[in-house]
Amino acid sequence: MKQSTFVKWGLLSFGLVLLTFVIRGSTRLVLGDRVAVILSAPIALGALALLVVLFATAVLSVTGIRPMKRDIDER
Repeated sequence: MKQSTFVKWGLLSFGLVLLTFVIRGSTRLVLGDRVAVILSAPIALGALALLVVLFATAVLSVTGIRPMKRDIDER
C-alpha cells in the first residue's frame, strides 16, 4: 500500500466516525435514542473495520513484513 493511500483511508475512517456522531445526534432529536443507535451502528462498524485493517497494515509495515511503498521522494 502506498503512503498516500494509507493516509486517504485514515481520513476516510475519521470522517466515518464523525458521520456516526452526526447521524446519532440528529436522529436522536427526531426519532429517539434506540433508532439513532440502529442507524449509526453500521457506519460505526465500517469505520472500526477500516481502522483494524489500517492498524494491521501499520504493524506489518513497522515490523518489515510488508513495507509501505513510498510515493514521495525523501531528500
